[in-house]
Amino acid sequence: MKKIKVGLLGCGAVGTSVYELIQKNQDKYYALLGAEIEVVKIVVHSLDKKRPSIPNQLLTLDPNEVLEDQDIDVVVEVMGGITDAKDYVLKALKNKKHVVTANKDLMAVYGQPIFELGDQEQKLVLFEASVAGALPVIGTIKNDLASNKINKVMGIINGTTNFILTKMFDEGLPLDLVLKEAQDLGYAEADPTADVEGLDAARKIAILASISFNTRVVLDDVYVEGISKIATDDIEYAKQFKSTIKLLGIAIVNDGKVEVRVHPTLIPLNHPLAKVDDVYNAIYLEGDAFGDLTFLGKGAGGFPTASAVVGDILTIGKNILNPVSKIKNCTCYLDLPIKTIKQVESHYYIRMIVADETGVLSKIASVFAENNVSIDSVIQKKLANKKAELVLLTDRVEEDNFMKAKVGIESLITVDSVTSILRSEKEN
Repeated sequence: MKKIKVGLLGCGAVGTSVYELIQKNQDKYYALLGAEIEVVKIVVHSLDKKRPSIPNQLLTLDPNEVLEDQDIDVVVEVMGGITDAKDYVLKALKNKKHVVTANKDLMAVYGQPIFELGDQEQKLVLFEASVAGALPVIGTIKNDLASNKINKVMGIINGTTNFILTKMFDEGLPLDLVLKEAQDLGYAEADPTADVEGLDAARKIAILASISFNTRVVLDDVYVEGISKIATDDIEYAKQFKSTIKLLGIAIVNDGKVEVRVHPTLIPLNHPLAKVDDVYNAIYLEGDAFGDLTFLGKGAGGFPTASAVVGDILTIGKNILNPVSKIKNCTCYLDLPIKTIKQVESHYYIRMIVADETGVLSKIASVFAENNVSIDSVIQKKLANKKAELVLLTDRVEEDNFMKAKVGIESLITVDSVTSILRSEKEN
């Protein structure tokens, strides 16, 4: 009986879940493939850790027991990090093994050389689990939606920040308290920088932009802002504008140029992404034939991620048993220019403390007009000591013009401070 033999690099929550899922659904996989999937070796950092669901004889400290085993067909990298993972993945491909990875950091930075080596060796490199866990978005874009030209990808692709912003919106709690709760629940790391400052989402949107627009986008191409400056006041004003605030990854291709960014964003409450709460992820696509699609589900966790990993193993298994075409991992046949953030157009939310006196708004409006910025909506709230809080939403404007207007506004003697600036995905 033919077996698809698998070696795992890593045995944390995801690696353990991959092994358990394969064992649990072996009968289904055999029915689909006509072959058994067998995990034959698992690389771990320590042999002392208790792993009650995994036989000890499968465990090893030596990656070469996976990478150099001629009987292993598929190497699954779920160890995380970049340097070692890159070296192991490249070595696996050179040793004629297919690769499955859940490593967004690796693919966002080194996807191109990995794909090129996979093409050279005619071995598949699949990475569905690197973005949004169980959501089958990568395979769907690369295969099922290949007949389309996708022009926009927008997503809630970090569950930690979505949990935080949901709590702030629903319960009016400040960010620091909700972050502590997220850490207590295991949703946030002890060092939450990658999540809170948008770096995790930036890696994922780089991957999604690359496969959606068929052009290479790497992490350094992504403009990134996190949620650390979001205040409860911003949440309350968003509600008055019939909006919520989400950390979004946004990628758009327009006039042959690509913009890729991650930042907190006001979105109207009637938008499909506005109701995506808690630790859930969602990805919204726009294409020329399908119109718009939204994927919703759990974007992290052992079994949701393992679902995507094992799905990729099954795809490779089918190719091993019935190869049908030449393997081409990289679909980036274009080389489109990437816009700088100064060239990107958005609606803007700006909150400021001003003197509570006649003519302040007209002076601010004049500065905006000088820089081709049009005001859409205004909220004003009286404060103590003859001060007022002024909140404005603008019409769509190029970032460079808006930032020049901001500098002009800050120079007005009637403006004490600009306390918050956010972008908005309000429709034109």
